[in-house]
Amino acid sequence: MRELGLAFNRRFEQWMFLIIPAVLVLGFVLHRPLVRLVDAVPYLFAFVTLTMALDCGLKQLRQVVARPLPMLWTLVLAHIVLPLAAYGLGAAIFGADSPYVVGFVLFTIIPLGVSSVIWVGLSGGSVPLMLALVVLDSALSPLVVPAGIHLLFGTGVEVDTSRIMSDLVLIVVAPTALGVLLHQASRGRIAGAVKPVAAPISKLCFASVVALNAAAIAPYVEELRSDMLRLVPVVLVLVGLCYAVGMAGVWRSRSRELTVTISYAAGMRNISLGIVLALGYFSPLTAVPVVLGILIQQPAATLHHYILRKLNISRSGKMTSGQVR
Repeated sequence: MRELGLAFNRRFEQWMFLIIPAVLVLGFVLHRPLVRLVDAVPYLFAFVTLTMALDCGLKQLRQVVARPLPMLWTLVLAHIVLPLAAYGLGAAIFGADSPYVVGFVLFTIIPLGVSSVIWVGLSGGSVPLMLALVVLDSALSPLVVPAGIHLLFGTGVEVDTSRIMSDLVLIVVAPTALGVLLHQASRGRIAGAVKPVAAPISKLCFASVVALNAAAIAPYVEELRSDMLRLVPVVLVLVGLCYAVGMAGVWRSRSRELTVTISYAAGMRNISLGIVLALGYFSPLTAVPVVLGILIQQPAATLHHYILRKLNISRSGKMTSGQVR
């Protein structure tokens, strides 16, 4: 049983570049029956977070807190550099007054995506740092999102702080605390002990999250279909730019762990909050780039994982496993 679980985990990671896009398509095709299961997403996410947190102890968390500069730099890249780049890209192509430009900027201003924690773990980044970034950025979002939109467009927007924080507690804070507690109690042995069972289940939970999120946004994609062709290339460039800025921002550090973590932090955004803000406070045209960006970010994350793996092989001559498997 142990070998079977580990073999499944290895195969999943080996073929993930095909599995994730396939699951995404499946979520769109079967969105009508799957949409009824969307409420399960936070609980599936919580299990994945718990599995990764089992390999995080108080020592790792203290190291993250003791070095706040990477966190601050990530937030500068994600919420100052990238919104300005998104504004410039959109204004150059569609004109500064286009509602699409607001959508491009909104995609970069919304909080970092929780699913980035999963990709950071899979790609050998710093899970403690990514967990801290998600919690901090989400806590700051009631200030960051309205301020960013107001400064660039003079438009007011409100963010439901209580909803964000309650989701965070369930998806990130509680499972992380439990995982760290179990790690400390077992003196770090629990991660290896449960890996043959927990790792395969967490991969299946992750695939389910991707499919269910696709099912959740499928109705919006259908409604906005007429704008897709002209916007897809620009959104592809924007999402790619997010990853590129994240990598370039820490390239000189020569730390693969930091490069993986910050590039995923810069590249991925909060799916549910993005949809709520785009459709609740702005015109349908503004929502199109946000929905498209959210749609593209999982395939882009898969491609980025593949690129990071190739870069790692070319630098070291061998593959380095992620810290959470």
